[in-house]
Amino acid sequence: MNDKVKQDDINKALWDACDTFRGTISADTYKDFILTMLFLKYISDVWQDHYDTYQKEHGDSPELIEALMKSERFVLPRDASFYALYDRRYEAKNGERIDKALQAIEEENGTKLKEAGTSVFQDISFNTHKLGEEKQKNEILRALLEHFDKPELNLKLSRVGTLDVIGNAYEYLIKRFAAGGGQKAGEFYTPPEVSDLMAELLDPQPGDTICDPACGSASLLIKCGARVRTKHGSKNYALFGQEAIGSTWALAKMNMFLHGEDNHRIEWGDTLRNPKLLDKKGGLMLFSLVTANPPFSLSDWWAQDELGNNEVDKFDRFHRGMPPKTKGDFAFISHMLETLDPVKGRMGVVVPHGVLFRGSSEGKIRQQVIDENLLDAVIGLPEKLFYGTGIPAAILIFKKNKIDKNVLFIDASREYKSNKNQNELSPENIAKIVATYREGDSVEKYAYIASLKEIQDNDYNLNIPRYVDTFEEEEEIDLVAVREERLALTAQLNALEVEMAGYLKELGYE
Repeated sequence: MNDKVKQDDINKALWDACDTFRGTISADTYKDFILTMLFLKYISDVWQDHYDTYQKEHGDSPELIEALMKSERFVLPRDASFYALYDRRYEAKNGERIDKALQAIEEENGTKLKEAGTSVFQDISFNTHKLGEEKQKNEILRALLEHFDKPELNLKLSRVGTLDVIGNAYEYLIKRFAAGGGQKAGEFYTPPEVSDLMAELLDPQPGDTICDPACGSASLLIKCGARVRTKHGSKNYALFGQEAIGSTWALAKMNMFLHGEDNHRIEWGDTLRNPKLLDKKGGLMLFSLVTANPPFSLSDWWAQDELGNNEVDKFDRFHRGMPPKTKGDFAFISHMLETLDPVKGRMGVVVPHGVLFRGSSEGKIRQQVIDENLLDAVIGLPEKLFYGTGIPAAILIFKKNKIDKNVLFIDASREYKSNKNQNELSPENIAKIVATYREGDSVEKYAYIASLKEIQDNDYNLNIPRYVDTFEEEEEIDLVAVREERLALTAQLNALEVEMAGYLKELGYE
């Protein structure tokens, strides 16, 4: 392995490759091309790496090498590799060749790049008029292939040493697209430190089934899986997710592969209107751990039949009350609660602060959830953590079979690392939140254990300042000292005025 290989060098080379498209199409469009090409380059380099190894070991037996390559985790048709495309980059029809290569890769790898027959690359076409007329398109794609052929983007495992280097590069690109593309590009992205925090708080265990019903690019699921592996040295877990946006669902599937997560099921579809993670009887699947950062206050989230009746509650998810049509926050919460394992189920969800105190139907649902003793903690986060919105958010932790009826409130809104216009949670910020949650005790001006009666006395309002007093008393002002200081300053000013008048008189000014 080349010890000089650095994550930052790979990341920079990838970001430079985006120059191919800048000025031609927007970031929320070309991100699909860049991320897909990264995927193709990675699998091509891994395939070549393994082929070279087998060649050294069994060079006199091409049949054996061919058989060994077919037993690899991934099968790459020779004509569909990045290098086959690169070698023909000066020929016409680059876009058509790349599309055919992606299609061939899908066909050779069964379900790895499909879910219920849905193709990962179905919404991604390099042979698109968005890149201009044929000649311009061909030149752009030739430049893209040349960018990815740079030495910095040699992604062979024998060189980069660990699969996480590739996965981290993928996450880096997603973050940069979210930061640069505003709300549209950031819809599918949860900041990595928030994913880290959620995974730490929920503490996934070996044997857990883990679900994110609004999984985006699946970073939160991947962090949960990584925690089981690093903390327990186990791969005994399963990841499940659903994502409504087709291109983002494709990113999730590719992201899973790049992180080596084969035991997963990611469905494409609207979780609220058409949940697809169902058991053999057609009911909602149940999970040990459910977590999500769903869209904030999603409007028009429900489906209606021709008579205007609501169709989304056929799974009895909203028996506590129907969330308002204009705000889908409690729709996601209600769905997630109904998918929790009744014995060991636990859940974490990111929500806007309005969920904590809004009234009407949301207030009734909130009251019911609290009276059922499902809410375990409310954690306030700093503002400007999430791309596309500056509003602060909160994390709600729910548990089945709680041992008491208390709720822990944590106000972490004032502790963060500022990075230009975007705030971040530092490792120390995360460690403090997790330690406070684990200990479950009140901490002056930071955390408070509230009883059910206190919450009831507050009309089930969960607004954090009602429970965590962060008021800082102002230092008492000594009025006598202030008056003496003022008199001294006045005397100095008068002396200066006399001195200035003398200078003016000497100069002939009256």
